[in-house]
Amino acid sequence: MLKIRLSMGGAKKRPVYKIVVADSRFPRDGRFIEKLGFFNPLVPKNKKDRMKIEVERVKYWMSQGAKPTTRVARILGEAEVIPMPIPSKNPLKAIPKKDRKKTKKVSTEDTKKVSTEDTKTADTLKVEEKKDQKPAEKKEAASKVEEKKDKK
Repeated sequence: MLKIRLSMGGAKKRPVYKIVVADSRFPRDGRFIEKLGFFNPLVPKNKKDRMKIEVERVKYWMSQGAKPTTRVARILGEAEVIPMPIPSKNPLKAIPKKDRKKTKKVSTEDTKKVSTEDTKTADTLKVEEKKDQKPAEKKEAASKVEEKKDKK
């Protein structure tokens, strides 16, 4: 199966990627069929030197059945070669690992607070109903007493 993917190059902590068409069985930085462009993540997004893509060749290889990887699909979407892919529905992946624990704790604490608040409100409603019933019962009892007095 043909893939349009990134092949890593550059020095330590200074990556530069080639956008290549390769068989999915070949190693990431190994043999490839054709180089379609490059991507440099260290350059700011508004600079032209960040990426260069041969659009005609990308379209040709996609017509031949080559499928872009998720990262390359995002790069091609930013370059408006293909429509921008739908972002994945995994919100925890977007949060740094050290902050994930904090958000999990907060979310569980929030649910505990909500559940205790719900029980508190339910309890207060029951108490209020009882309070409302007692005066009504008193009124009924008082009216019965008055009726008995009137009959005598």
